[in-house]
Amino acid sequence: MKSFYKSTIVILAIFSAIGFINIASATNLGTANDFAIISSSTITNTGASIINGNVGLNPGSSITGFQFATLRGTQYIKNTTAIQAQSDIVTAYNSIVETNSTLAASTLGGTTKTAGTYNSASGTFEITGTLTLDAQNDANATFVFKAASTLVTAPNSKIVLINGAQACNIFWQVGSSATLGTNSIFKGNLLALTSVTVNTGTNVEGRIFAQNGAVTLDTNIINSPVCSKTVISVVPATINNTSNINITNNTATNNCSGDCLLTRIKLLQIIRLLQSRK
Repeated sequence: MKSFYKSTIVILAIFSAIGFINIASATNLGTANDFAIISSSTITNTGASIINGNVGLNPGSSITGFQFATLRGTQYIKNTTAIQAQSDIVTAYNSIVETNSTLAASTLGGTTKTAGTYNSASGTFEITGTLTLDAQNDANATFVFKAASTLVTAPNSKIVLINGAQACNIFWQVGSSATLGTNSIFKGNLLALTSVTVNTGTNVEGRIFAQNGAVTLDTNIINSPVCSKTVISVVPATINNTSNINITNNTATNNCSGDCLLTRIKLLQIIRLLQSRK
């Protein structure tokens, strides 16, 4: 009987690991990670949009309205960089389509989601009001939303990230086109098979990719996100003497606040709890 349980645990662990690998590989954007916008046909802007990140276009060649925009990045049009980035979003899109997922209601507004892969039962996703994404204090928590047809966000809707959730770890796979409503707040990497329309005043912390169609902007802010990863190490550490514990935060700034500080406190609490049980 013990052998049976051990075998079962091993099998479950293997399947869990495989699932993790699938998600990690599916959400690899390759060279497209360096871009804020990639389109196949055209990129059109109206108004004083601000784009923080590179812009790529292939095989189309028409980028219009950027005389009114602020681009903090480089335009890559029908060159090897744009071709490779376009190829990488096709690969990422197809990989996400193949991942295992949980069926979810099409209306996401008013809900809170934890890390996972969600597939719209109706083929569409809609956000009205607020969608909250909770990473549960895991900086690597990944959220994947799969819509066979469309994604539509309502005017003034918003996506709120809590407990360490990061826009760089959110992925939207859309089987046709996506429309982001006026003055909405959107988070994540948006991979649409056809086109993406970003309506007036919408702010995006993420990336906009239109595989076979156009990207349309209107007085928007597009910020290409960068993941923040905090590594907590305990060196050296003994359970018998907390004075020997040195917790360091391996980040570029070597500062610790917010979630980092909470993690340190939790580590100390765990150590003291283990001591009390000795």
